Amino acid sequence: MAFFGLSRVSRRLLKSSVSVTPSSSSALLQSQHKSLSNPVTTHYTNPFTKCYPSWNDNYQVWSKGRELHQEKFFGVGWNYRLICGMSSSSSVLEGKPKKDDKEKSDGVVVKEASWIDLYLPEEVRGYAKLARLDKPIGTWLLAWPCMWSIALAADPGSLPSFKYMALFGCGALLLRGAGCTINDLLDQDIDTKVDRTKLRPIASGLLTPFQGIGFLGLQLLLGLGILLQLNNYSRVLGASSLLLVFSYPLMKRFTFWPQAFLGLTINWGALLGWTAVKGSIAPSIVLPLYLSGVCWTLVYDTIYAHQLHHHRFLFQLLFHVSCKCIHFDDKEDDVKVGVKSTALRFGDNTKLWLTGFGTASIGFLALSGFSADLGWQYYASLAAASGQLGWQIGTADLSSGADCSRKFVSNKWFGAIIFSGVVLGRSFQ
Repeated sequence: MAFFGLSRVSRRLLKSSVSVTPSSSSALLQSQHKSLSNPVTTHYTNPFTKCYPSWNDNYQVWSKGRELHQEKFFGVGWNYRLICGMSSSSSVLEGKPKKDDKEKSDGVVVKEASWIDLYLPEEVRGYAKLARLDKPIGTWLLAWPCMWSIALAADPGSLPSFKYMALFGCGALLLRGAGCTINDLLDQDIDTKVDRTKLRPIASGLLTPFQGIGFLGLQLLLGLGILLQLNNYSRVLGASSLLLVFSYPLMKRFTFWPQAFLGLTINWGALLGWTAVKGSIAPSIVLPLYLSGVCWTLVYDTIYAHQLHHHRFLFQLLFHVSCKCIHFDDKEDDVKVGVKSTALRFGDNTKLWLTGFGTASIGFLALSGFSADLGWQYYASLAAASGQLGWQIGTADLSSGADCSRKFVSNKWFGAIIFSGVVLGRSFQ
């Protein structure tokens, strides 16, 4: 009995040490909220709190006590620490355990584990992440123009060459990985300053730049092995694309049109696939196909670029309402970091620009199919692809990073629709 009584007392003491009563929590919130009008010096180095350094303390109190005061802070139930990707090194409610172990005390939020972390040996995880093997959408976007071109090069009534599709599929995986490696090597100074990229292997220190260069050499060597399986015309054409591959990562430092350079790079397979099968190039068929891919890239990569800027928009809106002395210019901040994009160039007219590029992409695809004398099935697929592209542009919430990401990933289905149309249009020709 004595032991039972002692255990009950200890549980009560433990519960009282980690809980907050509504009255005490309200008093704590009120006292912290008053500090907004009296800025004080704190240990936080968050650049968004230069005007009111006590902002983090206030929000920590609200975040910890949100079960008692839900949606009473500016009338919004946002979790500030999840929005900005930062956490305080100390907690107002010391006894309360953290929500999870993904938040580090140094202000970095660890991303959720992918299949790379779960299944690959520790020695190769950094290299797999460097090649973005856990994000296959980039490989799909690189491979689809190749597949379109190979299918167009098939003989009337025939299916596309499975041999070349397999070679170009492996080549897309390797070239995409090489491009990501080059990008991380050149942008490591930028990646360390951006929450979204600071956990990349080279920026985080998981891999050294020397290891990255060695891995890049291995990928290029394997890519060369695939290129040597093609004819001489294709070898020269394929090797010439390396100039674009190495120069593209630098374009966002110098121009607001890096998406256009990405389009020129990632759609090179539209030229290469035809030449691999035919041994020569047919400008009336291949060039419109290539230009359609460039316009398509301008659509999906501009949408992708918007998800990189919406966080600052949220901060600008929130602080403009709560703290009139703070003002951020989204474009100026990105230029200072060294990042430019069509998302910044187009601004409020983004959807108008995207509509123009989407229309041009479908138009070039129609011209290519007409020059190749494809059947009506191809044009039916173009109608379906137009609907998918129109859905992307029309429903995209450019202020929502999650929605921009969903629209970006959906482009693998746009590529699949076009490919199926080319196959059917050629098979029933």
